[in-house]
Amino acid sequence: MLSRQFVREHPDEVRAGLALRGTETVDIDEILETDAEWRELKSRGDDLRHERNEISSRIGELKQAGDDEAAEAAIEQSQALKAEIEEIEERADELEDRLDQSLLTVPNVPQEAVPPGEDELDNEEVRRVGFDPVRELPEEVVPHYDLGERLEILDFERGVTVSGGGFYFLKGDGARLEHALVQFMRDLHREQGYSEVFPPIPVTSESMTGTGQLPKFADDAYRVGGHNDEPYEDDDLWLCPTAEVPVTNMYADDTLLGDELPLKHQAYTPNFRREAGEHGTETRGMVRVHQFNKVELVNFVEPESSDERLTGLVDEAAAVLDRLELPYRVSLLCGGDLTFASAKTYDLEVWAPANDMPDGPEQGGRWLEVSSASNFEAFQARRIGLRYRPERHESAEYLHTLNASGVALPRVMVAILEYYQNPDGTVTVPEALRPYMGGQERIEGHEPIGEAAVGAGRKE
Repeated sequence: MLSRQFVREHPDEVRAGLALRGTETVDIDEILETDAEWRELKSRGDDLRHERNEISSRIGELKQAGDDEAAEAAIEQSQALKAEIEEIEERADELEDRLDQSLLTVPNVPQEAVPPGEDELDNEEVRRVGFDPVRELPEEVVPHYDLGERLEILDFERGVTVSGGGFYFLKGDGARLEHALVQFMRDLHREQGYSEVFPPIPVTSESMTGTGQLPKFADDAYRVGGHNDEPYEDDDLWLCPTAEVPVTNMYADDTLLGDELPLKHQAYTPNFRREAGEHGTETRGMVRVHQFNKVELVNFVEPESSDERLTGLVDEAAAVLDRLELPYRVSLLCGGDLTFASAKTYDLEVWAPANDMPDGPEQGGRWLEVSSASNFEAFQARRIGLRYRPERHESAEYLHTLNASGVALPRVMVAILEYYQNPDGTVTVPEALRPYMGGQERIEGHEPIGEAAVGAGRKE
């Protein structure tokens, strides 16, 4: 969150940041008015306490001098001041709570390098990799959802049966490919200096608020229900929407040391999102689902190095796509496409060649976002109370946090099934993944299972 002092001293910068984001729901004037009234009350309360202390010190002197009448008047005046102070403190506490809640709704201020724009169409492409040349593709690339079902490695119908829309089964070589991707990413990021953590999957509202998922994105998250007849509020847990939440919050209310930074953690987790705000987007297949796996990269750094670390973080996430030899692009997000907590973000989008989409490259297909590498500066650290000491004898200050997906698996799976498919309907396993699949070079499919599969082509 932004500090009260920053909003108070730089209101025009905050307003400019909101305008760049296209955010109209935050009333900075109301926040400033609340802050001004709170400071006025705090000042008035301090003056009254000082006055009461002086009166209290005189009461004993008056009693000692035998002036009981004056002493009684001083006692009455002290009690009146006490009542007034309590009234002021009650109002000040009310205003402080309102101020804190209001500040939680203010997004981070974008950096100067963030371009103007309303949505992803206004993002600035930084570089494009892997298109010179692309591998030889079938004349008509089959979409991953059709190909996966033909190969019997994806099962969307049974996913709906078990869990409803937005869930699916990976089977046989599909499941093996998913596990191979996870292990490949973990090994790669370990090479890059990341230490592994395996965090809890349920997270509290406080943790969700700390990284900026709450209160803004409550409708996109899965709240964990209660048990038996008890209301879910008793549990106060959410299913993890991204490992950014538990990994960042593992140091909440802590103080790190300068010689421990940069601190780089990676975490594989399943993630859960309702995607409640997404309408008119791709709904078939694995592009937009409610449960997905990914390996998250979380960095804790000194403020002066966070911009340089963001560049490194982009390269570390992109290394996954480089080694898989998948074509992709890197884009700098415009103000209107920034996430709530980010000051600057780069998106990595892999190219999936099926379907001739208008936003794809010259070869057709479409772009699928697989990672957002973001610098949150001190925004998250202030919300969770995370500081660091540059030297052990120096005062603690807020550090900077960054994160990126390294990378989201379903869309990488989509890209592999479409980019590496062959004219005979098989899929070539990327060379980087073969050691994790026992040397397997191709996915050739499996026989369907079940009585209903007879008509779908199972051999009798």
